Amino acid sequence: MTQLLVGEASQVIGCDFSSSPSKRKPIVFAIGSSKNGRVTLSKLEHIQTLEGFSAWLNQATNWVGAFDLPFGLPRELVETLGWATEWKTCIDHYASLTREEIRSTFKVFCDARPVGGKFAHRATDLPAGSSPSMKWVNPPVAYMLHAGVPRLLEAGVHLPVLHAGDEKRVALEAYPGLLAREILKNRSYKSDDKAKQTPERLIARKDLVTQLELGQTRLNLRLKLTHAQRDALIDDASGDSLDAVLCMLQAAWALQQHEKGAKNYGLPAKTDALEGWIITA
Repeated sequence: MTQLLVGEASQVIGCDFSSSPSKRKPIVFAIGSSKNGRVTLSKLEHIQTLEGFSAWLNQATNWVGAFDLPFGLPRELVETLGWATEWKTCIDHYASLTREEIRSTFKVFCDARPVGGKFAHRATDLPAGSSPSMKWVNPPVAYMLHAGVPRLLEAGVHLPVLHAGDEKRVALEAYPGLLAREILKNRSYKSDDKAKQTPERLIARKDLVTQLELGQTRLNLRLKLTHAQRDALIDDASGDSLDAVLCMLQAAWALQQHEKGAKNYGLPAKTDALEGWIITA
Protein backbone atom coordinates (compact mmCIF):
# COMPACT_ATOMS: atom_id res chain seq x y z
CA MET A 1 0.00 0.00 0.00
CA THR A 2 1.38 3.40 -0.94
CA GLN A 3 1.74 5.69 2.05
CA LEU A 4 0.31 8.84 0.51
CA LEU A 5 1.53 11.96 2.28
CA VAL A 6 0.86 10.41 5.69
CA GLY A 7 2.00 12.38 8.73
CA GLU A 8 1.36 15.83 7.30
CA ALA A 9 -1.65 17.78 6.16
CA SER A 10 -2.60 15.88 3.02
CA GLN A 11 -4.13 17.44 -0.08
CA VAL A 12 -7.74 16.55 -0.78
CA ILE A 13 -9.91 17.77 -3.61
CA GLY A 14 -13.59 17.77 -4.45
CA CYS A 15 -14.91 18.20 -7.97
CA ASP A 16 -18.37 19.35 -9.01
CA PHE A 17 -18.33 18.14 -12.61
CA SER A 18 -20.16 19.28 -15.73
CA SER A 19 -20.27 17.30 -18.98
CA SER A 20 -20.61 20.58 -20.94
CA PRO A 21 -18.68 23.14 -18.90
CA SER A 22 -18.91 26.83 -19.76
CA LYS A 23 -18.32 30.24 -18.22
CA ARG A 24 -21.87 30.11 -16.83
CA LYS A 25 -21.62 26.51 -15.59
CA PRO A 26 -17.95 25.65 -14.98
CA ILE A 27 -16.39 22.59 -13.42
CA VAL A 28 -15.57 23.56 -9.82
CA PHE A 29 -12.63 22.16 -7.86
CA ALA A 30 -12.46 22.62 -4.08
CA ILE A 31 -8.83 22.19 -3.04
CA GLY A 32 -7.86 21.74 0.57
CA SER A 33 -5.97 19.76 3.14
CA SER A 34 -6.90 17.26 5.82
CA LYS A 35 -5.26 16.65 9.17
CA ASN A 36 -6.51 15.30 12.49
CA GLY A 37 -10.17 15.45 11.54
CA ARG A 38 -10.00 19.03 10.30
CA VAL A 39 -10.46 19.77 6.60
CA THR A 40 -9.24 23.20 5.51
CA LEU A 41 -10.42 24.72 2.23
CA SER A 42 -7.48 26.37 0.46
CA LYS A 43 -9.22 27.61 -2.70
CA LEU A 44 -11.89 27.07 -5.31
CA GLU A 45 -10.93 26.74 -8.97
CA HIS A 46 -13.35 27.17 -11.88
CA ILE A 47 -12.62 25.39 -15.16
CA GLN A 48 -14.63 26.22 -18.26
CA THR A 49 -13.60 23.44 -20.68
CA LEU A 50 -13.12 19.67 -20.66
CA GLU A 51 -9.59 20.27 -21.98
CA GLY A 52 -8.94 22.38 -18.90
CA PHE A 53 -10.24 19.53 -16.74
CA SER A 54 -7.74 17.15 -18.39
CA ALA A 55 -4.92 19.65 -17.91
CA TRP A 56 -5.81 19.99 -14.21
CA LEU A 57 -5.72 16.21 -13.73
CA ASN A 58 -2.28 15.99 -15.35
CA GLN A 59 -0.61 18.40 -12.94
CA ALA A 60 2.27 16.82 -11.03
CA THR A 61 0.69 17.09 -7.58
CA ASN A 62 -0.38 14.52 -5.00
CA TRP A 63 -4.04 14.31 -4.04
CA VAL A 64 -6.99 12.18 -3.07
CA GLY A 65 -10.01 13.45 -4.98
CA ALA A 66 -13.75 12.83 -4.92
CA PHE A 67 -15.57 13.51 -8.19
CA ASP A 68 -19.31 14.09 -8.58
CA LEU A 69 -19.86 11.86 -11.61
CA PRO A 70 -20.56 8.13 -11.99
CA PHE A 71 -17.55 5.90 -12.60
CA GLY A 72 -19.49 2.88 -13.89
CA LEU A 73 -22.67 1.61 -15.53
CA PRO A 74 -25.18 -0.85 -14.02
CA ARG A 75 -24.14 -4.48 -14.51
CA GLU A 76 -27.70 -5.36 -15.58
CA LEU A 77 -27.52 -2.78 -18.40
CA VAL A 78 -24.05 -3.85 -19.57
CA GLU A 79 -24.96 -7.53 -19.64
CA THR A 80 -28.28 -6.92 -21.41
CA LEU A 81 -26.52 -4.88 -24.11
CA GLY A 82 -23.86 -7.57 -24.51
CA TRP A 83 -21.02 -5.17 -23.73
CA ALA A 84 -17.76 -6.28 -22.09
CA THR A 85 -18.07 -6.73 -18.33
CA GLU A 86 -14.41 -5.89 -17.67
CA TRP A 87 -14.48 -2.25 -16.52
CA LYS A 88 -11.82 -0.63 -18.72
CA THR A 89 -12.94 -2.49 -21.85
CA CYS A 90 -16.51 -1.39 -21.14
CA ILE A 91 -15.45 2.25 -20.59
CA ASP A 92 -13.33 2.25 -23.76
CA HIS A 93 -16.35 1.06 -25.74
CA TYR A 94 -18.60 3.61 -24.05
CA ALA A 95 -16.14 6.41 -24.83
CA SER A 96 -16.23 5.42 -28.53
CA LEU A 97 -19.98 6.19 -28.73
CA THR A 98 -21.49 9.58 -29.44
CA ARG A 99 -23.96 11.10 -27.00
CA GLU A 100 -26.74 10.49 -29.50
CA GLU A 101 -25.76 6.81 -29.76
CA ILE A 102 -25.79 6.56 -25.97
CA ARG A 103 -29.23 8.19 -25.75
CA SER A 104 -30.79 6.01 -28.43
CA THR A 105 -29.25 2.78 -27.05
CA PHE A 106 -30.39 3.50 -23.51
CA LYS A 107 -33.85 4.61 -24.70
CA VAL A 108 -34.39 1.28 -26.47
CA PHE A 109 -33.38 -0.49 -23.25
CA CYS A 110 -35.80 1.62 -21.17
CA ASP A 111 -38.68 1.32 -23.65
CA ALA A 112 -38.62 -2.47 -23.32
CA ARG A 113 -39.08 -2.28 -19.52
CA PRO A 114 -42.20 -1.75 -17.39
CA VAL A 115 -43.33 1.62 -16.05
CA GLY A 116 -41.62 2.29 -12.72
CA GLY A 117 -38.60 0.17 -13.62
CA LYS A 118 -37.34 1.79 -16.80
CA PHE A 119 -33.76 2.35 -15.62
CA ALA A 120 -31.24 -0.22 -14.43
CA HIS A 121 -29.53 0.69 -11.16
CA ARG A 122 -26.13 0.05 -9.65
CA ALA A 123 -25.86 -1.52 -6.19
CA THR A 124 -24.63 1.84 -4.81
CA ASP A 125 -27.65 3.85 -5.99
CA LEU A 126 -30.06 2.85 -3.23
CA PRO A 127 -27.77 3.50 -0.22
CA ALA A 128 -26.45 6.70 -1.82
CA GLY A 129 -29.84 7.94 -3.04
CA SER A 130 -28.22 8.75 -6.39
CA SER A 131 -29.63 8.87 -9.92
CA PRO A 132 -29.00 5.81 -12.12
CA SER A 133 -25.75 6.27 -14.03
CA MET A 134 -27.52 5.48 -17.34
CA LYS A 135 -29.84 8.51 -17.00
CA TRP A 136 -29.33 10.97 -19.86
CA VAL A 137 -31.58 13.83 -18.63
CA ASN A 138 -32.27 15.63 -15.33
CA PRO A 139 -29.42 15.15 -14.50
CA PRO A 140 -27.51 13.84 -17.55
CA VAL A 141 -25.19 11.62 -15.51
CA ALA A 142 -24.67 9.21 -18.43
CA TYR A 143 -23.03 12.08 -20.33
CA MET A 144 -21.01 13.04 -17.25
CA LEU A 145 -19.57 9.51 -17.15
CA HIS A 146 -18.90 9.72 -20.91
CA ALA A 147 -17.09 13.08 -20.59
CA GLY A 148 -15.25 12.53 -17.33
CA VAL A 149 -14.14 8.95 -16.81
CA PRO A 150 -12.17 8.54 -20.08
CA ARG A 151 -10.28 11.72 -19.12
CA LEU A 152 -9.47 10.28 -15.70
CA LEU A 153 -8.13 7.20 -17.48
CA GLU A 154 -6.10 9.27 -19.95
CA ALA A 155 -4.55 11.19 -17.06
CA GLY A 156 -3.39 7.90 -15.53
CA VAL A 157 -4.92 8.48 -12.09
CA HIS A 158 -5.58 5.61 -9.68
CA LEU A 159 -9.19 4.42 -9.48
CA PRO A 160 -9.42 2.05 -6.49
CA VAL A 161 -11.14 -1.30 -7.27
CA LEU A 162 -11.69 -0.25 -10.91
CA HIS A 163 -8.27 0.50 -12.46
CA ALA A 164 -4.69 0.71 -11.21
CA GLY A 165 -2.89 3.97 -11.92
CA ASP A 166 -0.66 6.60 -10.32
CA GLU A 167 -1.28 6.13 -6.59
CA LYS A 168 -0.19 9.70 -5.86
CA ARG A 169 -3.38 10.88 -7.65
CA VAL A 170 -6.38 8.92 -6.38
CA ALA A 171 -9.85 9.48 -7.84
CA LEU A 172 -13.03 8.28 -6.13
CA GLU A 173 -16.68 8.64 -7.09
CA ALA A 174 -18.60 11.00 -4.82
CA TYR A 175 -22.14 12.28 -4.45
CA PRO A 176 -22.57 15.59 -2.57
CA GLY A 177 -26.30 15.05 -2.11
CA LEU A 178 -25.55 12.12 0.19
CA LEU A 179 -23.81 14.34 2.74
CA ALA A 180 -26.15 17.31 2.24
CA ARG A 181 -29.23 15.18 2.92
CA GLU A 182 -27.75 13.91 6.15
CA ILE A 183 -27.95 17.50 7.45
CA LEU A 184 -30.85 19.07 5.53
CA LYS A 185 -33.08 16.00 5.03
CA ASN A 186 -35.39 17.00 2.13
CA ARG A 187 -34.66 20.75 2.17
CA SER A 188 -33.31 22.06 -1.13
CA TYR A 189 -30.22 24.28 -1.01
CA LYS A 190 -29.54 25.07 -4.68
CA SER A 191 -30.93 25.70 -8.14
CA ASP A 192 -29.51 26.73 -11.51
CA ASP A 193 -32.84 28.45 -12.22
CA LYS A 194 -32.62 32.06 -10.98
CA ALA A 195 -36.37 32.09 -10.30
CA LYS A 196 -35.89 29.22 -7.83
CA GLN A 197 -32.94 30.77 -5.97
CA THR A 198 -35.16 31.54 -2.99
CA PRO A 199 -34.53 32.84 0.56
CA GLU A 200 -35.38 29.34 1.81
CA ARG A 201 -32.54 27.85 -0.23
CA LEU A 202 -30.18 30.58 1.01
CA ILE A 203 -31.06 29.69 4.64
CA ALA A 204 -30.51 26.00 3.84
CA ARG A 205 -27.00 26.75 2.51
CA LYS A 206 -26.20 28.72 5.67
CA ASP A 207 -27.41 25.85 7.84
CA LEU A 208 -25.47 23.31 5.79
CA VAL A 209 -22.20 25.24 6.03
CA THR A 210 -22.65 25.80 9.78
CA GLN A 211 -23.17 22.10 10.46
CA LEU A 212 -20.16 21.18 8.31
CA GLU A 213 -18.00 23.61 10.29
CA LEU A 214 -19.23 22.03 13.53
CA GLY A 215 -18.52 18.51 12.20
CA GLN A 216 -22.13 17.43 12.72
CA THR A 217 -22.11 14.49 10.27
CA ARG A 218 -21.27 10.82 10.52
CA LEU A 219 -17.97 11.56 8.72
CA ASN A 220 -16.84 13.28 11.95
CA LEU A 221 -14.83 15.88 10.05
CA ARG A 222 -14.82 19.63 10.72
CA LEU A 223 -14.66 22.03 7.79
CA LYS A 224 -12.40 25.05 8.28
CA LEU A 225 -13.22 28.16 6.23
CA THR A 226 -12.26 31.82 6.18
CA HIS A 227 -15.07 34.35 6.47
CA ALA A 228 -14.69 35.16 2.76
CA GLN A 229 -14.88 31.48 1.79
CA ARG A 230 -17.96 30.98 3.94
CA ASP A 231 -19.68 33.93 2.24
CA ALA A 232 -18.69 32.63 -1.22
CA LEU A 233 -20.18 29.18 -0.56
CA ILE A 234 -23.42 30.63 0.76
CA ASP A 235 -23.70 33.25 -2.00
CA ASP A 236 -23.33 30.68 -4.83
CA ALA A 237 -27.03 29.93 -5.33
CA SER A 238 -26.26 27.26 -7.94
CA GLY A 239 -24.69 25.21 -5.13
CA ASP A 240 -21.77 24.22 -7.36
CA SER A 241 -19.10 25.57 -5.00
CA LEU A 242 -20.76 23.95 -2.00
CA ASP A 243 -21.09 20.66 -3.86
CA ALA A 244 -17.36 20.71 -4.61
CA VAL A 245 -16.67 21.24 -0.89
CA LEU A 246 -19.03 18.39 0.07
CA CYS A 247 -17.05 16.16 -2.30
CA MET A 248 -13.80 17.39 -0.75
CA LEU A 249 -15.05 16.25 2.68
CA GLN A 250 -15.88 12.84 1.24
CA ALA A 251 -12.33 12.69 -0.17
CA ALA A 252 -10.96 13.58 3.28
CA TRP A 253 -12.96 10.74 4.84
CA ALA A 254 -11.54 8.33 2.25
CA LEU A 255 -7.99 9.53 2.92
CA GLN A 256 -8.59 9.06 6.64
CA GLN A 257 -9.65 5.43 6.04
CA HIS A 258 -6.50 4.89 3.96
CA GLU A 259 -4.30 6.32 6.70
CA LYS A 260 -5.96 3.94 9.17
CA GLY A 261 -4.99 1.03 6.92
CA ALA A 262 -8.34 0.39 5.20
CA LYS A 263 -8.12 -1.19 1.78
CA ASN A 264 -9.25 0.86 -1.24
CA TYR A 265 -9.79 4.08 0.71
CA GLY A 266 -12.82 2.75 2.56
CA LEU A 267 -14.74 1.36 -0.41
CA PRO A 268 -16.74 -1.72 0.67
CA ALA A 269 -15.12 -5.12 0.17
CA LYS A 270 -18.19 -6.14 -1.87
CA THR A 271 -17.73 -3.31 -4.42
CA ASP A 272 -18.57 -4.54 -7.93
CA ALA A 273 -15.46 -3.99 -10.09
CA LEU A 274 -17.67 -3.11 -13.07
CA GLU A 275 -20.18 -0.78 -11.39
CA GLY A 276 -17.97 1.01 -8.86
CA TRP A 277 -19.25 2.59 -5.63
CA ILE A 278 -19.95 6.05 -4.23
CA ILE A 279 -17.51 6.77 -1.40
CA THR A 280 -19.11 6.97 2.11
CA ALA A 281 -22.37 5.35 0.86
